[in-house]
Amino acid sequence: MRFLLDDEQREFARSLDAMLTATDVPAVVRSWGAGDFTAGRALWSRLADAGVFALAVPEAYEGVGPLPVELAVAYVELGRHAVPGPVVETAAVAGLLAATGDSAHAKQLLPGIASGSVMATVKAPGGPYALDAEAADLTITFADGGLHTCTGHGPTHRSADPARRLTEPGAPAELLTQDRAAFAATDAWGTLAAAAQALGVGRALLDRTVAYVKQRKQFGTEIGTFQTVKHQLADTLVKLEFATPLLYGAALTMTRADLAAAKLTASEAAYHASRTALQLHGAIGYTEELDLSLWIRKAQALRTAWGTPSACRKRVLA
Repeated sequence: MRFLLDDEQREFARSLDAMLTATDVPAVVRSWGAGDFTAGRALWSRLADAGVFALAVPEAYEGVGPLPVELAVAYVELGRHAVPGPVVETAAVAGLLAATGDSAHAKQLLPGIASGSVMATVKAPGGPYALDAEAADLTITFADGGLHTCTGHGPTHRSADPARRLTEPGAPAELLTQDRAAFAATDAWGTLAAAAQALGVGRALLDRTVAYVKQRKQFGTEIGTFQTVKHQLADTLVKLEFATPLLYGAALTMTRADLAAAKLTASEAAYHASRTALQLHGAIGYTEELDLSLWIRKAQALRTAWGTPSACRKRVLA
């Protein structure tokens, strides 16, 4: 089976890339990390206008989905440009609400998610935090065997990625559902979106590192011509290329094992790309002032988000 994107999907990716390239996303990320969400919300609205958040929302609720392959295409671009905010969690919440059937909550909330007026996040079971709950309009938590909305939020804590603000959710309020299928849908859409975002982060790290080694010189020679450097970059490229068909294959099937395999390979490839980028950039790779650090730290955080490597391996083996 060949997992190749069609012309329309590739054009969608190009249009998102062009829009985000024209935006100073690193400045948006730094503002977001400092607690100023103004620029981030403006970018969120532009992404919504491009149809990104409507991809997980069924047409019956003013979306264009569910279109998991197109969502993966979009989230690769979000990762490539290090877009901040609970983009993965919003896709997961959309999948959750769509799985509740023709419920009052779905009718009330899904159109807002599709239009970008509702930024959503969710606290996964076993974890203490909801990503960016202080910026979100809707926070959902697992409690007492069901999924509930939250009232308010607690303190925010720093993450390895400054654009991932870890917030303690408020108290559980209204019950949304106790349906296990909705739990599974939340996990499936969140895992897919996180895998796609990680793949995009890895691609950006490789592109930036390749550009850097072509200009950095040692003993009067570009370090990109050194055999060891070539091997490191080639290994990174192979890992990213291997993860790509697994991602789109998982988007086609949306099965638990395929999604776990995609998340494992994409996040590990991105993490490998971050280590390679850090090493080949030398001492400047450790500085927060360098934009590269935004992708390096995101790769580290995404490695354990929505399934640690060990948890994903267990899912695949099961």
